Amino acid sequence: MKVFRRLSLALAVTTLVAGAAQAQQKPIRIGEINSYKAQPAFLDPYKKAMELAVEEVNAAGGINGRKLELVIRDDGGNPGDAVRVAEELVSREKVDLLAGAFLSHIGLALTDFAKQKKTFFLATEPLTDKIVWQNGNRYTFRLRTSTYMQAAMLVPEAAKMKRKRWAVVYPNYEYGQSAVATFKEQLKKAQPDVEFVAEQAPPLGRIDPGAVVQALADAKPDAIFNVLFGADLARFVREGNTRGLFKGREVVSLLTGEPEYIDPLKDETPEGWLVTGYPWYGIDTPEHKSFFIAYHRKYNDYPRLGSVVGYATIKALAAGLKKANSTDTEKLIAAFRGLSFESPFGKVTFRPQDHQSTMGAYVGKTTVRGGKGEMRDYKYYDGAAYLPSDAEVAKMRPAN
Repeated sequence: MKVFRRLSLALAVTTLVAGAAQAQQKPIRIGEINSYKAQPAFLDPYKKAMELAVEEVNAAGGINGRKLELVIRDDGGNPGDAVRVAEELVSREKVDLLAGAFLSHIGLALTDFAKQKKTFFLATEPLTDKIVWQNGNRYTFRLRTSTYMQAAMLVPEAAKMKRKRWAVVYPNYEYGQSAVATFKEQLKKAQPDVEFVAEQAPPLGRIDPGAVVQALADAKPDAIFNVLFGADLARFVREGNTRGLFKGREVVSLLTGEPEYIDPLKDETPEGWLVTGYPWYGIDTPEHKSFFIAYHRKYNDYPRLGSVVGYATIKALAAGLKKANSTDTEKLIAAFRGLSFESPFGKVTFRPQDHQSTMGAYVGKTTVRGGKGEMRDYKYYDGAAYLPSDAEVAKMRPAN
């Protein structure tokens, strides 16, 4: 009997140990929500780069022995659907954390969901400043360079143009509104005599380019600040070129230098616009070379900015999970505050005071080479240098 009991006890202990080991090896499930059908130009490369980074992390042993697993859902470009999908991922799919969002109003909806459900959320792409400031909360961190940061990078050069009469054109939703408000505020500080003489805000994806271009031309501005992107940008550029809107006028344009948006313009790309973007063809840093080779080898294609963001998303999450050594929300929050990780753009840090990352952006001028739109005279601007002070953040961000 004693022998039998010892064997039974040994078997029970072995079973418990094996069960614990098996539980420990369960994958870390990342619930990723995005507007894949609505914004494929950016999000197809984004998804590919996420999958590449997951493969790299898992091939290296995962996170403390656990593999990463993506559980991807489409939000339909609708905030209500995004929240419904987030609830499904958390409640039914039992994901360990949430990530994603492209459109800013969807990012804000998921930011609020994270707060209400006390769930960790990495907002990867939405650019509105409210994500980390006015609507910021302890559960939400943001990866991409914000509208404030990009405007701060562009305004000094815009002020040097010494143009007094400005017009603005933007998609009429949270991102466009945030970008224009920030640009106006910062340019007025740099150039107090500036005037904004016209404003066009077509609905996202439904621009009437003839009417918009004519209204801007009628205002006779000296310069234009453009925030349109995607198909809206292409139609605006084509109509503006046809009607001569850009001749003799300076144009400052967010995002236009990103391959997702400048590539479709081809030889219609205007010359000399001041833009933010991603000149993948000319970045020779070791971090970017390594990323480029891996991406090209897997997909036989060059990366877009979406690729950089998708890849950095997984690298950031992997670094945070490893530091936390847990998927517990509170431990993840503690790990991400001040977390640094390596991205294709070099070292990036999440600021503890507002959960905004220091990822930067390339600024340069548009041009045409070989029948294709590109950036020239570009330079990388480190995001850490273009963020407000702790005192300014404290005034904007609710205490939490």
